[in-house]
Amino acid sequence: MKKALITGVAGQDGPYLAKLLLGKGYEVHGLIRGTASDKSNPRLHKVSHVLDSIKLHRGDVADYPTMCKLIAKAQPDEVYHLAAIAGIGPSFEDEFGTLKCNTNGTHYLLSAVKELKPDAKFFFASTSEIFGNAKTSPQNEETPINSTSPYGISKAAGLNLAKMYREVHKIFACTGIIFNHISPYVDVEFLPRKITLAAAKIKMGMQKELRLGNLNVKRDWGFAGDYVEAMQLILNQDKPGDYVIGTGETHAVREVLDAVFGFVGLDWKKYVVVDEKFVRPAEAFEWRADITKIKQVTGWVPQTDFKSLLKMMVDADLENLQNNNV
Repeated sequence: MKKALITGVAGQDGPYLAKLLLGKGYEVHGLIRGTASDKSNPRLHKVSHVLDSIKLHRGDVADYPTMCKLIAKAQPDEVYHLAAIAGIGPSFEDEFGTLKCNTNGTHYLLSAVKELKPDAKFFFASTSEIFGNAKTSPQNEETPINSTSPYGISKAAGLNLAKMYREVHKIFACTGIIFNHISPYVDVEFLPRKITLAAAKIKMGMQKELRLGNLNVKRDWGFAGDYVEAMQLILNQDKPGDYVIGTGETHAVREVLDAVFGFVGLDWKKYVVVDEKFVRPAEAFEWRADITKIKQVTGWVPQTDFKSLLKMMVDADLENLQNNNV
């Protein structure tokens, strides 16, 4: 039986990945922050449906002795490093903490693998944020790194660390340069979820307006449940490498508003207010994934279309509000 370790198992991607790997017969280990490791821990609500089937470990990825103990105990065949301080806004609010957690955490985990389980395969979840204000679109594995946020810088550093461990230390280290991916599990700080939850609340009379920034920004949004399948395929190739993961399509914020408010039968123009304080100082206009490499090497393509994804999220928010789960 293969063993897999997922850091950040209680985040957005972790529950989907844990379920996928369990379905393939893996023994799944998950790393969480905090002290409580049972269902009383509110951090575990996203992974509650698989909590009885995985082995939980507690610890901080930014602590090297903890990472060494984790690898020694779990002895994983595959490591999926998803844990991070995510998001542009939070990274500007805590630049030092973001760089410490994301950069050191990746370095510590790679080093622990090298020292204690060098035959393990390692997947690092990077982000399209490394491209910053990209000069060309779409972006692929050869697009120059031009990070414009502490988060993007930390994820670019992680990509380079994985590459170094692959080339210098011969670790089977891979990186997924993952474009914006969402689901009912994504935090409300992320734009599409902010919109779906607001639309649901407005529909139910619980909110009056939604304040947003630039409505013309375009992003490549995909379903997290599809993207974890790409991660698993990447680690099961004959050779390690770096791959862009996305849909190859972009949609403006206005399109998200059209779809989401349309699902609940409302005109978003009556409720959305453009607020300059939500406009980022360095805003890339269009990130769009060129997924040629991953399609050719692994055969992976996303399965969930844009509108179906947004409908899934709106329906989940409406149900959660009705059940007082939000």
